[in-house]
Amino acid sequence: MIDQFRAIGRDLFVAGLLSSHGGNMSVRMGDRILITRRGSMLARLEERDIIDIGLEHNDANVTLASTEIVVHRAIYQATSALAIVHTHPPYAIVQSLYKDEIVPIDSEGSYLLRKVPVVATELTVGSTEVAEIMARWLKEYDLVMLRGHGPFAIGHLLEEAYQLTSVLEQACKILTIAESSGERVKEYRKGSDRYGTW
Repeated sequence: MIDQFRAIGRDLFVAGLLSSHGGNMSVRMGDRILITRRGSMLARLEERDIIDIGLEHNDANVTLASTEIVVHRAIYQATSALAIVHTHPPYAIVQSLYKDEIVPIDSEGSYLLRKVPVVATELTVGSTEVAEIMARWLKEYDLVMLRGHGPFAIGHLLEEAYQLTSVLEQACKILTIAESSGERVKEYRKGSDRYGTW
């Protein structure tokens, strides 16, 4: 399992989806969660950076776990997710600052994401407010963007959640460049009227 954490953590950093000590990820194993250590460097994870903690209750390791542990717990309790990736991708954050939903215009983003809801909370880091809103929205979507902070992506594997995060950032980069041109985007997708809806 540590090899999966290391590989995805390194890929997240190399892809520019987080800063040196930003982001967190976890997997659910029965009634336990393996989650990255608070303040760990995802690109350089060691065994001591993976914290084993209860799904329902705190134990001695709670002070070592990521500050987002309350959010991860709430998501696992509300969904069938077995893996969660949370990052701080710059283009996605930019898009979240002035949109209530992100609708990709590129082919891959349109196909895999269709649209990504943007939610806002007063306290954006590790709060019960974030936990409640993410648990609610991730029942319907596999990827939800927290305004000004970053997305929470779920899957059955860390790789699945990483893929969604990567596709979102690429789509947001394309959106940002296209919008900065001031030109109207030409439609190219057959059945494109269905891409922005479920």
